[in-house]
Amino acid sequence: MSTELPLSTPRHGWSWHLGVVAFLILWALIYQQLQPLSEVLTSLLPVERHSHTGEAIAFFLYDVPKVLFLLTLIVFAMGVVRSFFSPEKTRAALSGRREGVGNIMAAGLGVLTPFCSCSAVPLFLGFVSAGVPLGVTFSFLIAAPMVNEVALVLLFGLVGWPVALTYLGFGLAIAVVAGWVIGKLRLEGWLQDWVRDLHSGASTPATVTDTPLTLVDRYRQGITAVRDILAKVWLWVILGIGMGAVIHGYVPQELMARIMGADAWWSVPAAVVMGIPMYTNAAGVIPIVEALLGKGAALGTVLAFMMSVIALSLPEMIILRQVLTLRLIAVFIGVVASGILAVGFLFNLLF
Repeated sequence: MSTELPLSTPRHGWSWHLGVVAFLILWALIYQQLQPLSEVLTSLLPVERHSHTGEAIAFFLYDVPKVLFLLTLIVFAMGVVRSFFSPEKTRAALSGRREGVGNIMAAGLGVLTPFCSCSAVPLFLGFVSAGVPLGVTFSFLIAAPMVNEVALVLLFGLVGWPVALTYLGFGLAIAVVAGWVIGKLRLEGWLQDWVRDLHSGASTPATVTDTPLTLVDRYRQGITAVRDILAKVWLWVILGIGMGAVIHGYVPQELMARIMGADAWWSVPAAVVMGIPMYTNAAGVIPIVEALLGKGAALGTVLAFMMSVIALSLPEMIILRQVLTLRLIAVFIGVVASGILAVGFLFNLLF
């Protein structure tokens, strides 16, 4: 459970501003030294640097602090931004919206909210109880884990802005179109009975009372976000980087290119199927993406794998089973998987 820091008084505002500036300078100075430091640490170990083990260790020692540093900065910045978008405000903004515009708004808000696929489900219920159309709620449910600031910034650092922005565009398109399609199918009757009663019983839009926040208060919320989110994801980061290190050091490049290369038409659907049983978040899967790309895997195939891990994870489906019937879960998986397949094939053609 998130613990809010108390609201500030303006008395110490300048010390907070100077502290944030000092943090950013220190962050940049240390971040620039991470790669040389990882090489020094690897050289101190009793392994040959260019052996399989040496390559895996160097990858791990560099990527762990790199990803955690990036996460700290990103989560702090987005915690400040999200102080303008509480769950109550998000629900109130979507209540009463028609499909189409509502789908676009829901997908856009999903990018700004700090929810993985499983933690987005409670807010999904809040939307339903507030009378938000079912298709609009699905647009949020898809966008929140799949298209988030962590994935975008880490993708930018890995493959550059063109790919990161293309991923953003395709991810939002999947969320908007999939939600719109589900809405047009009029599947409210396929909700679990108690959830359907919540939806049909919602008669008034959600309201929210604004509490004015100073910039220092928003800094405090950024710090709270760093503390809460890093506590939840650090283990997944280390596990993901560990898996990426094994792939980077030990998996032959020719084998990976043959399995996940652009020439193998079946590689994209195979990547989607492989990703569904797994569960991690964007921070944990990005190092695996980096390692796969380094071994010659096709970009579209790797991104399809990443999207399926984040948006169609088995734990999410288990949680959704409590609020959706199996028929509606099957429709959800089918629509989203179709969009992911399209993204995978298009990325392989474009890049």
